[in-house]
Amino acid sequence: MLKEVAEGVLVHESEFIQSNSVVVQGTDGVLLIDPGITVDEMTGLANDLHEWGQPVVAGFSTHPDWDHVLWHANFGDVPRYGTARCAASIQDLLSNADWKARIAVGLPPEYAEQIPMDLLGLITGLPAEAAQIPWDGPKVRIIEHQAHAPGHAALLIEERRVLVAGDMLSDILMPFLDLEAVDPVEDYLAALRLFESVADGVDAVIPGHGSVGGAEQVRVRIKQDRAYVQDLRDGGVPDDPRVGPSATLDWLPDVHRWQLQQLAQREQHETPE
Repeated sequence: MLKEVAEGVLVHESEFIQSNSVVVQGTDGVLLIDPGITVDEMTGLANDLHEWGQPVVAGFSTHPDWDHVLWHANFGDVPRYGTARCAASIQDLLSNADWKARIAVGLPPEYAEQIPMDLLGLITGLPAEAAQIPWDGPKVRIIEHQAHAPGHAALLIEERRVLVAGDMLSDILMPFLDLEAVDPVEDYLAALRLFESVADGVDAVIPGHGSVGGAEQVRVRIKQDRAYVQDLRDGGVPDDPRVGPSATLDWLPDVHRWQLQQLAQREQHETPE
């Protein structure tokens, strides 16, 4: 079921880790951001849009993780965009003959058979200098950065005062760093500074997973994510409920410990003897 969070901006929440698909209404149809996750959910979303007389005219993937590059034929054969780095990353994966097997390893077993793979990752990279999504609707500003995944982009719908944050600023997931990056900690902190620079113009923040937050939540979540990343960098114990005993998902503390271990190993390798 779609829920309106601002004028002309609606969200569908999946059962899978509260994944959010975002619909932005335009002149002749809608922009569909990060649709997912199962065939039934996407079919239902397409049916709802059809009943409202709102065809999908464009799609956008905030980053190349499998759950953000999905698509369903019922959405139509329309342009599907991402940043140049996002498109290059997923195209590199799809160039492997065994790409489906590689993705299958990371799929949640309880949903694996319900996730459509045929149209996964068919993303057109926008020019590196692109500042907004090319479509006939409200201006959607692209805020590209390198936190979490290559070519990750948050989207600012300025007229609606909505920030679509991709896999960041979640109330249920702590920051997941791109540990293959040269400087994953600074990449993340730099992205949070970008979010901070637009926070005064935001009344609603939509994370890739979790609850939609109001104006008061934008800076709260930036502050919480910054504290977590800094604690992770410093090897401290974060005072963060998302990785504590009350964590929404019981596997998150394990991911936290793994990130801590990976950063410690990187530091050992980088420290000259």
